[in-house]
Amino acid sequence: MRCLLRLGTTGRIEVISPYDAVTQAQLRGVRPRGCWDGSRRCWVFPLEAANALQQVLAGRFPIEPTLERWLQWFQQPLPPLPPHRQLVAAAGLDQPLEDGRSLFAHQRAAARWLLARRGAVLADAMGLGKTLSALAAARAMVRQADCRVVVLAPVGLHDHWRREALALGLHLELHSWARLPEELPLAGTVLIADEAHFAQNLAAARSQGLLRLARHPRLRACWLLTGTPMKNGRPVQLFPLLAAIDHPLARDQRRYEELFCQGHWTERQGRRLWQAGGASNLGELQRLIRPLVLHRRKQDCLDLPPKHRQFHPVVLTPEQARGFDHRLERTVEAYRRRAARGEVRRDAEVLAVLTALRQISSDYKCPAAAALLQSLMAQGEAVVVFTAFVSSARQLVRHLGLGALLTGRVPVAERQVRVDQFQAGQSPLLVATYGTGGLGFTLHRASHVVLLERPWTPGDAEQAEDRCHRIGMGGGLTSHWLQLGVADQLVDSLIASKAERIALALHRGEQVLRRRALPAMVREMLGAW
Repeated sequence: MRCLLRLGTTGRIEVISPYDAVTQAQLRGVRPRGCWDGSRRCWVFPLEAANALQQVLAGRFPIEPTLERWLQWFQQPLPPLPPHRQLVAAAGLDQPLEDGRSLFAHQRAAARWLLARRGAVLADAMGLGKTLSALAAARAMVRQADCRVVVLAPVGLHDHWRREALALGLHLELHSWARLPEELPLAGTVLIADEAHFAQNLAAARSQGLLRLARHPRLRACWLLTGTPMKNGRPVQLFPLLAAIDHPLARDQRRYEELFCQGHWTERQGRRLWQAGGASNLGELQRLIRPLVLHRRKQDCLDLPPKHRQFHPVVLTPEQARGFDHRLERTVEAYRRRAARGEVRRDAEVLAVLTALRQISSDYKCPAAAALLQSLMAQGEAVVVFTAFVSSARQLVRHLGLGALLTGRVPVAERQVRVDQFQAGQSPLLVATYGTGGLGFTLHRASHVVLLERPWTPGDAEQAEDRCHRIGMGGGLTSHWLQLGVADQLVDSLIASKAERIALALHRGEQVLRRRALPAMVREMLGAW
């Protein structure tokens, strides 16, 4: 192993060196402090430690060219930004947009809040106009500091970002989460990451790519937009976002996980593993992240018509029940045969059965869903249906003989066309999967939304409903949750449990957190079945 200083995948300095007691002792004394990364077999330091490292290593370690370029930029910082009041004045928040719209009061407040922070998470609920808020703030940075605006967003939302940027007279450099840029423009950059919960796993390449950009020496500001900063109710998912905005809590990952994620060592198959999937001290977490994480609910900002949820129990006929049980038994037997051949893990059978049960339940709920939809459409209502399974979506459209289908198999360019047709009243029904229809589209023409089954996370369920519960809707929204048996009851209970964690971490006032472990809930469900 040769000695080397290089730029890591997350924008930190990696020190590669064979073991040497003297060098290891020197590295432990470097400030700002670094840490040993066992997975990459190297020491990792922030860019701020570059001078101390070079002094300690005394030129013995060559510097990789990319890191050398970053260090040169780091030594030649960009000019300081104007005062906050000057940036706010340049944003022109009270002026109408080029398309005649005006910013709402909560959007103007969000823009002012962003301009006061180099790194921030704008975590307003879906439908509150985070895109316009961020672009209005970015316009001030362009006008006062000649910045470039780089936006990371899912491909399906690029047209939406272009339209909103056009209304503000801004030019954007758009990138998808699948293809993040390696570098940022040298003139200085405002980095906006939309749907920032895409980067909630530190081991994923896109999370590492976001951190690399967020630590770039030519970065002026990093603003993350997401309505679900803790999508699954686990504080560990919030950590990459806090790291990207350089929150002090994110400078010691192990300490963060011990405090807020119930981090602990456990033994599994003779190996010691670090576990950090829990949740603890959420009230304290909420207090500490509040200065850099802005989360407002719709009822805090808008006077929208009410949203109601209705639960619809689905009862199978004896013949349907026998078919349901037979199909599930075949699925379980097939899984056990694969486990016996070593193709799948034996200890994952419970979750595999639960997944199969959800899909089978979804198919068997289609007749009841079709009857509900026919009743609603007969009253002249516009309806959106969400499901996790493409097969169920297609089955519903075939059964009814009408409705626009919006799944991942529909080309990206065609998706907005189908949404526009529904919004224009050309179809009373839109049937979508959560992963496609629940992301970025405005469907406020609908007065009813039907969730055939619920996704695992409360953020996805809420986001699907809020595609319809938005500014511009004509009346209230009714959300219909179809429930068939214990599988749906389990998932709905799981959603409620996760939602409590999220509320405790992002809102003030909640004091009691009820915890139920997923394995225990699954065992109860299988016992009932």
